[in-house]
Amino acid sequence: MKNLSGKQQAMLERLAALPDQDTNLSDQPEILDWSNAERGKFYRPVKQSVTMRVDADVLEWFKSNNAKYQSRINQVLREFVQQQRKAKVVKR
Repeated sequence: MKNLSGKQQAMLERLAALPDQDTNLSDQPEILDWSNAERGKFYRPVKQSVTMRVDADVLEWFKSNNAKYQSRINQVLREFVQQQRKAKVVKR
């Protein structure tokens, strides 16, 4: 972590060295029910404007099937990238 004082860094190292059973979480109970969690609520990837060429029929399909077609294209690309990363990990 950046911008930590020596004292703060030492405290974090001491905490990290503690065994789990010695950590007092009584004031912060473990959350077991994540059914109401919102994915991506705090993570906002940096967007970058690009110009790219795509086939007209592909663009028309995205535009006609979703008002936020640029976000949908981004989502499709992200899913593809994640699949490729998983496949790469499996191959190793």
